Amino acid sequence: MNTEHDIDLNKYLAKSDTKINLSHFDTEYKGNKIDKDESVELLESGKAKLSIIQDVLFADNRYGVLIVFQAMDAAGKDGSIKHIMSGFNPQGVVIHSYKAPNSLELDHDYLWRHYIDLPKRGNITIFNRSHYENVLVTKVHPGYVLNEHIPGINSVTDIDENFWNKRYKQINRFEKNIYENGTIILKFFLHLSKDEQKKRFLKRIDTPEKNWKFSMNDVNERSYWKEYQSAYEEAISNTSKDHAPWYIVPADNKWFTRFLITAVIYEHLSKLNINYPGVSEEMKKELITAREALMNEK
Repeated sequence: MNTEHDIDLNKYLAKSDTKINLSHFDTEYKGNKIDKDESVELLESGKAKLSIIQDVLFADNRYGVLIVFQAMDAAGKDGSIKHIMSGFNPQGVVIHSYKAPNSLELDHDYLWRHYIDLPKRGNITIFNRSHYENVLVTKVHPGYVLNEHIPGINSVTDIDENFWNKRYKQINRFEKNIYENGTIILKFFLHLSKDEQKKRFLKRIDTPEKNWKFSMNDVNERSYWKEYQSAYEEAISNTSKDHAPWYIVPADNKWFTRFLITAVIYEHLSKLNINYPGVSEEMKKELITAREALMNEK
C-alpha cells in the first residue's frame, strides 16, 4: 500500500545485529511523499486490504501473527491499535495489555504469561507492552527483578551486564521458537520526543475528558528518560532479527505513525503464502447437490 508514495519502510527497520542509536532516527516524519490528508485515505485503504488478508489467514489456518507495541508513555500505542485494528474482524484479533506481574505470574518465569497469550493459528494477537518490559522497565529499575526470586540473584549487585545479555538471548530463543512453529512476529517501537511527550501530558491535564489517562508516575518516569532510551537501544540492538524485526516508528505525528504501522503490517502479511483451502472433487459434487436442493425448494 506504500509503494505508490515510495515510502521506504527499510528506513525505519532496525537491521539485524546492528547497534542502534535512537538519535539517528527521527521522531517525526520529515519527508514530502505523503501528507496528513493523504494518510487518512491510505490508512482506510490499507485497513480494507488487511481485512481481506486476515480472512485468508484465518481460512488458511497455518500462521499466527504477533504484533508487539512498545513505547514511552503517551507515544500513542492505544490510539494506533484502535485506528489500525478497527479494520480487522474482532473475532480473529486479541489484544493483551500487560501491567506489573501478579503473584501467580511471578511464580513462573517472566515469559510464561506471554507464552500462554500467543496467537492461535489463523489469528492475530497484539501485545500492548510485552515481554520486553523485562529488559526495559526492569533495567531502569533493577530492584523489580528481585521480585522474581531467581536463583543466584540475591541483590541488585547480582544484576550485571551478563544478566541482561542472558535475557536478550532468552528472548531471542523464545521468538525464534515460535517463529519456526508458524508465528509471524512484528515489533514496533513508537519513537516519541521528550518535548512531544510533555505536550501530550499537559493536554491530558488540561482536558477534563483526558484526565483519566494521566498518572503522576508518568511524570516521575520522565526523570529516567536517558536511561529508558539507552534500555530501548540495547533491547532493539540485541533482539531485532530477520524473523522478528523491530521497526522504529516516528511517533510525534500520530497520523504518520498509524499510516506507517499499517504499511509495515501489510508489507509482511501480503508476502505470506496463504490461500483459501481447496475442496475435493467429492465436496464439489456435494456443493452441486446442495445448490440444486436449495433451488428446488418450494
